[in-house]
Amino acid sequence: MTRTIKRTFAILSLAIFGSVLLYNCEPDPDSLGEQLFLDGAAQGDETSYNVIAFNILNNDSIKSDATQLGSAVLGAFNEDQFGMQKASYITQLRLSTYNPDFGANAKVDSVVLVIKPTYASDSLTTTTDENYVYPDGNVAAKKEVKTYPINKYGKTKKTFHIDVNEVTDFLGAATDSVKSNADFAYNATVLGTKEFKGTINTVTITKDSDNSTLFSTTTPAIRIPLDNGKTLFQEKIIDKKGKPELADASNFIRHFKGLRISVQENDGYLFQFSPNDMELIMYYKYDKTDNGTVTRPQATYSFALGAGNTHVGKYQYDRSNSALATAINLNMVGNRVDGDKKLYAQGMGGPSIGVKIPDSEIQKLKTLYQNNKAAIISAKIRIYTDASTWNNSYVKPSLFTFLQKDRKESSITPPYITTTAFTSDVLTLAGSPNYSIYKVFDLDKNPTPAHYDFIVTKSVKDLVEGKPGDYASNNTNKYYRIDIGGFLSNSDNTGLAGAKYTSRSYTRDRAVFVGSADSTNDKRVQLIVTYGTK
Repeated sequence: MTRTIKRTFAILSLAIFGSVLLYNCEPDPDSLGEQLFLDGAAQGDETSYNVIAFNILNNDSIKSDATQLGSAVLGAFNEDQFGMQKASYITQLRLSTYNPDFGANAKVDSVVLVIKPTYASDSLTTTTDENYVYPDGNVAAKKEVKTYPINKYGKTKKTFHIDVNEVTDFLGAATDSVKSNADFAYNATVLGTKEFKGTINTVTITKDSDNSTLFSTTTPAIRIPLDNGKTLFQEKIIDKKGKPELADASNFIRHFKGLRISVQENDGYLFQFSPNDMELIMYYKYDKTDNGTVTRPQATYSFALGAGNTHVGKYQYDRSNSALATAINLNMVGNRVDGDKKLYAQGMGGPSIGVKIPDSEIQKLKTLYQNNKAAIISAKIRIYTDASTWNNSYVKPSLFTFLQKDRKESSITPPYITTTAFTSDVLTLAGSPNYSIYKVFDLDKNPTPAHYDFIVTKSVKDLVEGKPGDYASNNTNKYYRIDIGGFLSNSDNTGLAGAKYTSRSYTRDRAVFVGSADSTNDKRVQLIVTYGTK
């Protein structure tokens, strides 16, 4: 179990190596075709072929347990295409040391929860109070505050009220599979609330007399005082000194089950933070006797909120009055025969995109290959954002996963057996120094639509040049699946961890794309093939 947990977190703690490489490295997409092309052939024509592009609804749910959350998401965002998306976060906590000794007559002074969002490190404002008085001892001091804006997705000028509640359901093990729509009971009494305006800061307080540091924070963070939680921590922590509840991890996570962090508002923005970097600090005083003199020094106790704890992303959706809801109500999504007019893709359990190359188009390529000796140099699926509905200030997606789905019918009747795997293009080129599975164009231009080319050279060549029956529609329903989010790297950072290891569960991006149903739209999803003949 321990080895499994360590391996899981080793994977998730890495950057999205695969997808960054796939996005940033931009070699000639024909390089694969050149490797596979017939000797002596010359580069030929680029031709467009029809595809069937359709929406895949994921029931607004995704695995969001500790094995999936490389980052956590908090906040809420409401817009007219996808509706409202709200993210809360649930975590266990453990003692940093078991059977702790808090000293004689210990009393809780305060408890602070610290969250460290991602932020713009190169954008800061510094303010200084030369006449500050440090409250512990009324010491004349100087207070310097450095303020940074956090990284937001959504409406940037919004104020949130962040609540912290005690979880009352046992959260299980960190390796347990949990979906993002799972419900965990919590105590309605709010332990602490923080008014948050979208910036975080560091604070340094120095004594005027000798310039020594009285107080300092090194990492910008949101600090939430749990003012209503002092009694809870007194009763559940301090007063349990020497009791079985604090003796080991197994007892403790059933005694103090966890914390829930959420925002009160239903619109604003979504922001990310590292689950393993959170802090929970309890400040307390106790009796200390020296030479017959009793003093009450202040002490701190830090809880462990990082790896090894259960972490859950709780995501809620309200699609009411959104364009996506209208499309669903009108049965305008999920058409795997004719395709959909618009495609909706959203991270964190929102919809995905499926793309199928019709048998008729494969047959055209087969005929070219067999009759004209035309071999494929490159093939790519091109998809555009929809300028009519997605012309806004939101960042366009730049990270995707691109997988191959094979749905094979059983020998008798449905249900079907569906497999998910890397495309043969990824398997062929992964590890090459300059490989690219997709390219991004016009990402930062509005209203110009962005477009994305997903490389399928090897995949299409396999279909065209394979044996008869490899792509028979009565045997295999083969299609590609596009999700918002990136592939994660393996534990030694030498390649991709696997088809199921992605950042989908915490990627905030979304976009509306042009589908394939409107044959008159030149921005519809298409297969672009470059082939040559001898």
